[in-house]
Parts: sequence; structure tokens; C-alpha cells
Amino acid sequence: MNEVRAIVAMSKGAAVTIETILVPDPGPGEALVQVQACGVCHTDLHYREGGINDEFPFLLGHEAAGIVEKVGAGVTSVAPGDFVVLNWRAVCGECRSCRRGKPWLCFSTFNATQKMTLRDGTVLSAALGIGAFAEKTLVAAGQCTKVDSSVPAATAGLLGCGVMAGIGAAVNTGNVGRGDSVAVFGCGGVGDAAIAGSLLAGATTIIAVDIDDRKLETAKTFGATHTVNSKNVDAVEAIKAATGGNGADVCIEAIGLPQTYRQAFEARDLAGTVVLVGVPRPDMEVTLPFIEMFGRGGSLKSSWYGDCLPSRDFPMLIDLHLQGRLPLDKFVSETIKLEDVEEAFHKMERGEVLRSVVVF
Repeated sequence: MNEVRAIVAMSKGAAVTIETILVPDPGPGEALVQVQACGVCHTDLHYREGGINDEFPFLLGHEAAGIVEKVGAGVTSVAPGDFVVLNWRAVCGECRSCRRGKPWLCFSTFNATQKMTLRDGTVLSAALGIGAFAEKTLVAAGQCTKVDSSVPAATAGLLGCGVMAGIGAAVNTGNVGRGDSVAVFGCGGVGDAAIAGSLLAGATTIIAVDIDDRKLETAKTFGATHTVNSKNVDAVEAIKAATGGNGADVCIEAIGLPQTYRQAFEARDLAGTVVLVGVPRPDMEVTLPFIEMFGRGGSLKSSWYGDCLPSRDFPMLIDLHLQGRLPLDKFVSETIKLEDVEEAFHKMERGEVLRSVVVF
């Protein structure tokens, strides 16, 4: 049993606290990871606010990288000493999606069987089955993806959630291609990653939409060719003006709000694609004109984790970063300590950072 410090959300809406938790040694199929860095993601805030479920207390943190310390029986994919990025899609290889050759849509992803607890035995719910705002965490071995160790953990770990979600929304889900026009609604970490992914894929017109001029300026550094402050102008009309009056080939909604999803729907070209990668609240609904869904053609897609396959995508994106073609390091706004996580949530809410990253 391992006794470590960790960030825990004890109850809905309450400030997070640092607790001493107990992390079991790995059993069959599990890995114990010494966490080196973990990003502060909006999903952690959703957990703290009760927006995911009410299974408190939550061990927060999921966007992380570290070193495998121990592995359990039967684990061959990683070994002690491996530098890994953690992922929340450990594909099963056996469900109907995996058997059809689409493991990125795996319907039966898995986590560690054993539970981490508080000192008094209270079972912790690990955020996305990871719980990496901790000095060590226990995960399923399939949640560990080995990558090049020359990349700092604070940079590599971002692939564990937000950056992968955004890049994948453009490249995997949206199938952005050479010469395409793309509009991205919401220029936080996920949105900027979608912009970077669109640039990688060869898009020639990339329109960033937000209500914060600071975020729009940052979006330019990731590849946005046009910016639209939708607080001041009609976003749909601005996107059409930037695309010869047609609308964008791919519209990516990276916020999770019905009103911006409707804008994305209206701003796409004929036969265009809308990709939802922003996470809506369970009580939200959206209403769309049915005749427009038919008449405009194209597709409306949801992007789960950027439809990524970690074993395929993480090493490839790390390689692109090392080649200077993907500026992963630019997503790191600041490095912080465990004690600073609560304030990092507030900075994120105020739009002051792309990513605060806890470094151990």
C-alpha cells in the first residue's frame, strides 16, 4: 500500500483539499504510476461541481504523464521505468466496435479494479478512472501509453485529454483535409488544439470564434487565419464572409453550449460537417430546423476523446512535436503545485490560462 498526497473534491461545489490517500500496489492487469505532471482540465471542474455524477469524494486529475513504478501480473504492454501518458480510453479489444476494427469507439473501456481510498477507508471515485492529482495513482495497464521520454512531462501529459480531444476533433472526427475551411467555436485549450490540428491537416482557412480578444490573439499563434469576436459581430455571417459566402467545410464546437452549437450548424457549408467536442451539461437541449438538417446535407458528429486511439496517436503527436510541427509546449500557461489547484480552477474560469499544470 502506498500513502501519498492528492487533491480530493469531498462534496459538490466545495473547494478541493489536499488529502493523504492510500494507493494499492498493482494487481493483475494494473500499473502503479509515479505522476510527474497533471494538467488542470475543465472536466475536473465538472466533477467538483457535480456535473458528471454525484459519486463523491472524487480523486481529481486525469491529464497526466509519469513513470511506471510497478506492474501487476500479466502486464506486458508497459514495464517499470517506462515514461507514459495516461489515457481514459483503455480499449478492450473484444467489444463489437473493437472487433469491427474501430477501437477508438470502444464501448467497454476499462480501469483499475482495485480502489484508491482515504485513510479511513472511504472509497475514492477517480476522475475518468485515473485520479492523477496525486503523487502516485493506480490505473489499468492499458491506460498507459509509452512515449518518447525526451519530452517534458508537463508537455506530454496534455495529450491525455484536452489537446488530444481538440486535435482529434479536427483530424479524426472532422476529417479536415487539404484546402478545407474550418471554424472553431471556443478558443480554450481544446479549441486551440483543434486549430493546431486543422493546420496540421492542411486547412487553408481557419476561423477562430470566441468572446475574449485575449483568446483570439492566442488562437492566431496556433494557426487561426481569421478571428471573430461573437460578442461584437454575428459569428455566422462573419464565417460566411471569410469563406466566399458559403460557410465552413468543418465547424468544431469546443464549448458545449446549445447556442454555439446552433451557430456551428448554421455556419457550415452545404454538405459540411459539425463536430461537437465541447461537453454539455446533462440538462441541455438543442433545437434545429429539421428541413435544414436534410437540405444542407453533410453530417453532425460528436467527438469522444477526439476519436483517438492512444497507442496510435500519442506517439505520433509526440514525434510531430519533436519535429517542431506541433507546439505542444505552448499550451502550458504555467506550472503549479498541488496546493494551487483550486486557484487554477478560478484562473481557468476567468479565461486567464490555457493550461495550468501541476508538476510533482
